[in-house]
Amino acid sequence: MSQVVVVVGGGDLSPRALSAIDDDAVIVAADGGLDHAVEARLRPGHLVGDLDSLSAAGRMWAYAHGVEIDEHPIDKDATDTELALARAIRLTEIGDEHGELLVVGGVGDRLDHLLGVLLALGHPSLKAASSVRAVIGDTDVVVVHPGAAVHPDVEPGTVFSALALHGACRGVEVRGAEWELIDADLAPTEARGVSNVAKEALMISVREGVLTVVFP
Repeated sequence: MSQVVVVVGGGDLSPRALSAIDDDAVIVAADGGLDHAVEARLRPGHLVGDLDSLSAAGRMWAYAHGVEIDEHPIDKDATDTELALARAIRLTEIGDEHGELLVVGGVGDRLDHLLGVLLALGHPSLKAASSVRAVIGDTDVVVVHPGAAVHPDVEPGTVFSALALHGACRGVEVRGAEWELIDADLAPTEARGVSNVAKEALMISVREGVLTVVFP
């Protein structure tokens, strides 16, 4: 059975985000994400970050529940989300295979934080996961790494956008949509993939680069 590892970031968790979390998932909290996880009655087993946004009550909860804590200095080059993702990808490994990776969190009021999360999902190390996705607020995000096709389970009529947020994407395939792409190239400065519509079973893949698919 595939291992599912969930990274909980900052912000209140939406019902949509909570419904995406399997009961047997391993949960990694990124810093103050532990407070939001506990408030949502989740039980993180891992806490990663500099802990500057974690409440005192959250820290005591972590101690009382035997959470594995990986504390980092405040002055660091990586964000708490990046550090939590690095831990999570290791936790997805079972034997020679990696399981699913899910990031959940609220939208918050910091655009730079939101962009940082989306960019972190394109890290090359995450290619090892069998799937990489996020639920941020009420928005679903699927990240397509090269060499692996994804088949999002959405209803006909669902709007989605395919964006080259992490640099140029080559060999993009979008099938089962109103506007299909066949061996297309997308640049990070164009919005050609915005506001497509699912018609039937979707299949999305990319030969080179990392493609971000957003279901608003």
